[in-house]
Amino acid sequence: MFIVTARAGDERVGCLVGFATQASIDPPRFLVCLSHANHTYRRAGDAPVFAVHAVPVEAAALAELFGGETQDDLDKFARCRWHDGPHGLPILADCPSWFAGRVLGRLDARDHDAVLLEPFAAEHRGDAAELTFHRAKRITPGHEA
Repeated sequence: MFIVTARAGDERVGCLVGFATQASIDPPRFLVCLSHANHTYRRAGDAPVFAVHAVPVEAAALAELFGGETQDDLDKFARCRWHDGPHGLPILADCPSWFAGRVLGRLDARDHDAVLLEPFAAEHRGDAAELTFHRAKRITPGHEA
């Protein structure tokens, strides 16, 4: 599972993402899918850069926050630790492995947009086990699917 964060003007936005994959080795590319129903898509759907965080098992509560709540109702970033990263992207302190990616293209995939990213900055600290879809599927989405 991944948490994608971005900036929409002065607003920080982020959501839990279940549909994501490496799309190329050389050059490096990564694909994330953002739900059209999601606040992050609606506010930052045209953002030029995104941060993608691998969620460690120990940060399951963070996955609950970013997947089970909607920023239509609350400021998720007021409830977690974060700092500014490249291009002012919000970087989640409890996700030690992340990368920032420049948006190369978007494809309408019906109820999601597939966003192709070109990584340009990254950090990897530790070897924590990552939160899997199997564990995260218990999270009730903060928005209607």
